[in-house]
Amino acid sequence: MSNIANEGAPLAAGPLTQAVLEIDAYAAGLGWDQPARLFALVHTAGLRTQEPGLAAQLGIDEHTADGLTPVEQDELPAGQPLDEFLATIAWPGVIAGCALTVERLMLPPSAEASMPDHLKDAADADDVALAAWVAAHPERQEVRMTVAVLRDGARESALRLRAKDSPADVLTGPELVPGLADALSATFEES
Repeated sequence: MSNIANEGAPLAAGPLTQAVLEIDAYAAGLGWDQPARLFALVHTAGLRTQEPGLAAQLGIDEHTADGLTPVEQDELPAGQPLDEFLATIAWPGVIAGCALTVERLMLPPSAEASMPDHLKDAADADDVALAAWVAAHPERQEVRMTVAVLRDGARESALRLRAKDSPADVLTGPELVPGLADALSATFEES
């Protein structure tokens, strides 16, 4: 049995995977070189009953399958590091989870061998110099990461390479971007 639906997108096993792939498809429709985007994840059935006006605005009606509905939040502040911004978020109880889509450059693990010594020590590494080295590396890949977490600890991620920008080539899995998933999970921790 194929894991590809008729439209070329991977089949989604559960509601969290479906939400991640929906966000990935939305981001893909906007094209590359986009800012990071933050989404609240709400239970679709609850949205229909508690916020019928918003549900109608989002095209959700009684025929829409239950699951999770992503609701895009305001634009992230320009110039603020993502980890600092995420540390300021606290979600109200009606929010089941959250998701973030962000573009980054990645290198294969083999590239570490060619890293200059002054960039290898994480404590002393200059972030700007490291970013410049990655950007200039011939094996770099542009990737869009969509990571989602739920209050109960469930996680899901989708990775799309710019070089293979097709729904059929989107990778999914709960542990593809563990650091970002941890940061998103922290937005649900009680302080």
